[in-house]
Amino acid sequence: MPEPTPDDLKQILGPNEEVQLYLKQKIYHPKISIDSVVITNERVILRHPHALGLKKDYTDYNYQDISNVVMAKGVLRSNLKFTLRLGGEPLALDSIPNDEAQKAYGLVRENLVRFQTPFTARAAGVPPVSQAGTPPAASAAGYCNKCGAPLAEGQKFCGKCGAEVAQANPTVIEREVVKVKCRYCGFLNDATDSACKSCGAKL
Repeated sequence: MPEPTPDDLKQILGPNEEVQLYLKQKIYHPKISIDSVVITNERVILRHPHALGLKKDYTDYNYQDISNVVMAKGVLRSNLKFTLRLGGEPLALDSIPNDEAQKAYGLVRENLVRFQTPFTARAAGVPPVSQAGTPPAASAAGYCNKCGAPLAEGQKFCGKCGAEVAQANPTVIEREVVKVKCRYCGFLNDATDSACKSCGAKL
């Protein structure tokens, strides 16, 4: 049975932030003493109490700050290593039980994809995260622009958050095709070609 999330952690969560995994165990870190790790849909939080446990500090890493996560699996325990976008020492969480490490690894990988470009997220089958302050775009790939829930074709409102689904207007792009006739063989080549595709003569 998973450990319940402590109340002090619930108080630092954002309005749309949800705890996906809470790992209650001491984890080695060269500078701070970590007693638990929290993975949310927005960041990875390290909880490190001090003053004999009476006070609690937090260090967090947003998914925009993490470029990659690697799991080194052992017989019973695994290590997670986070590579940071801005450089510096990678964040290493050592000696996590295999089942919890595997779950944490999967959640972090999924969240990293969600915070990348919408095209990358949709290609991986993960609803992309809508960044605050950006106008909602049409849900052409079948995901709600507000909460990221998958949408069925023809759906007018999101079944999860109730937001109206923006209908995509088809965009028609017209391009003028320019061809250049080869003076030797008469083949029509693209205007960007420097040699004829048919006879090889210089255009």
